[in-house]
Amino acid sequence: MTSMDGSAFPAAWPERIRALARGELDVVTPRAAATVLLLRDGQDGEPLVHMLRRRTSMAFAGGAYAYPGGGVDPRDEREVRWAGPGPAHWASVLGVPEARAQAVVCAAVRETFEESGVLLAGPQDGTVVADTTGEDWERDRQALVVRELGFADFLAGRGLALRSDLLAPWARWITPEFEERRYDTWFFLARLPEGQRTRDVSGEADRTVWLPPSQGVEGYGTGEMVMLPPTITMLRDLLPYATADAALAAAPGRDLAPVLARAELDEAGDVLLTWPGHDEFTKVVKAGTPGRAAEPARAGKPVDAPEAPDAAGEGR
Repeated sequence: MTSMDGSAFPAAWPERIRALARGELDVVTPRAAATVLLLRDGQDGEPLVHMLRRRTSMAFAGGAYAYPGGGVDPRDEREVRWAGPGPAHWASVLGVPEARAQAVVCAAVRETFEESGVLLAGPQDGTVVADTTGEDWERDRQALVVRELGFADFLAGRGLALRSDLLAPWARWITPEFEERRYDTWFFLARLPEGQRTRDVSGEADRTVWLPPSQGVEGYGTGEMVMLPPTITMLRDLLPYATADAALAAAPGRDLAPVLARAELDEAGDVLLTWPGHDEFTKVVKAGTPGRAAEPARAGKPVDAPEAPDAAGEGR
């Protein structure tokens, strides 16, 4: 469900919120997940960020723009070679046990490779693979996607170390309690490694683009690009930075306290949706009209997103 800007929330939320208030809804434990904003330098004073548009048939956030990412695979906790800060460091930064921290970091690198073909790994410290477009790489990527191959085994088989130093933690959002599919998601920044390029390989997406954050924010504002609250928030957070390196340098000290939406019912049965610290996402769903949100007073209408310009010709 979208408003006149590109905001969206599932049509099932209002009734699920009411069921939660009545004590009739079992709250799902959120699954640990990781998302990576791949960056590269643009030509107009701001970096470019890689985005996917999820297929409309997807059960979660269909039709919405997002970044490469997904849930942790239990095998992401297996020991891997690290080139950069180890699990103990990441446990401190992310505020979780070491095993969970390793799994989240591995999921970030694995999901980026699965959904964009970009691999943040190299044979030794300070190195990164330069090309992942061959048929052998594609076989391994597909095996990871269908879970025939674990990420630790993939790295070991190729003699690679995970480049944890290429990731910069940026934010953490948790799917609301009233959502059927819940994720505890850490967002990371990473620069596109030299020599590598993104590929339109995600089976969950029908379009991939590289675009300046300002263009994504504008597309959201006019309703041309649909995004969930964390997605547009990440783009807005990138607006002050002129280069990918400037954004990465700003990551240390970022607030990683989780953002979790709240819902309240008033006496009339109206639903008030809020995201603490993000008042712009507040929604009111009137009683008797489940799945319809109060429209913000903004111009524009929801339409299919146009092709975004891509300096390297990678936009699909």
